[in-house]
Amino acid sequence: MPPQRHSRARRSARRPPSWDWSFAEDGALALDSHELWGETAYERGLDVSQSRVLSPGLKRRPRSSTVPRMRSRKVRRASLRQRERRAQHVRRVAALLAIVAIVVITLTLTAFGAAPPRREASAVARPVAAAVSVGPPRQQVVALQGALRLQLPVAQERVSAIAYHAAASGALPLTPVGKRGNNGFLRRLVERVLGSGRSGLTWYQLDGADGPPTSALDVGAPTGSDVYAPVDGTVVGIADYVLNAKRFGVRMDIQPTHAPSLVVSVTRLGAAQKLAVGDAMIARRSRIGRVLDLSAVERQALARYTQDAGNHVTLEVRPAASLALN
Repeated sequence: MPPQRHSRARRSARRPPSWDWSFAEDGALALDSHELWGETAYERGLDVSQSRVLSPGLKRRPRSSTVPRMRSRKVRRASLRQRERRAQHVRRVAALLAIVAIVVITLTLTAFGAAPPRREASAVARPVAAAVSVGPPRQQVVALQGALRLQLPVAQERVSAIAYHAAASGALPLTPVGKRGNNGFLRRLVERVLGSGRSGLTWYQLDGADGPPTSALDVGAPTGSDVYAPVDGTVVGIADYVLNAKRFGVRMDIQPTHAPSLVVSVTRLGAAQKLAVGDAMIARRSRIGRVLDLSAVERQALARYTQDAGNHVTLEVRPAASLALN
């Protein structure tokens, strides 16, 4: 039928003729339809990959940083106080450990192989020959009794040792100046560890009669050493010094100018000539006598701390009223 022929002719006309094929274009287009083509580059708002390791070829998109919230002033102060308390605690523990270590080392050295303690010489001077005259002493307070100051009665170069003991006649207690040289072991250990030992004059404590242990002051010196007034004042008494029912020198009593209610007594003294009651005395300038040698009549306790027989003069302070009654 004519209409059918016309339909076939129209369908056949849609296909291009065989001579119209182009290898350069149609073949390339056919192959191109099977290949991948590049997409337009764009930046993603978020990283899709959840892996922690990114490919070296990819760059992470920079993000904004968040600053942590600042602590309040109250919290900062509390934290600072806590750190200070911890630091203080650490320092205390370190100091305690250091003290314990020093104590252990000291006890070890003392118990094993420690050298025997040597007699400590007086800090004033070393003894010299008795025949040498060195003049009056330099100003140096050796003991106190309230406001009264007792000056050293012997030249510093002549002093062999200084010691205290209890007097038997009601003398007042004296306050020593300097440090004690024969402390017990525990006290020496504490002073060595804590460094609390005082420097300067060294004195020793001796056994004595009943009474204050520092009521009598012994100043050791070689025989014949000059003795000077320990205070400014006036001579109010000169009497014999009796030992074992025998007379050995004199006892001189001086009333201090600045403490007239007291009397300073100097015994074991060979009195200087031309001295009488009523004579004025100047401390460290007025010569009142010399040191006697009493080693033949008694064993002197001061010899334990000297390199000689321990000869000395003794100073005591009493109320003036009690002296008048005697």
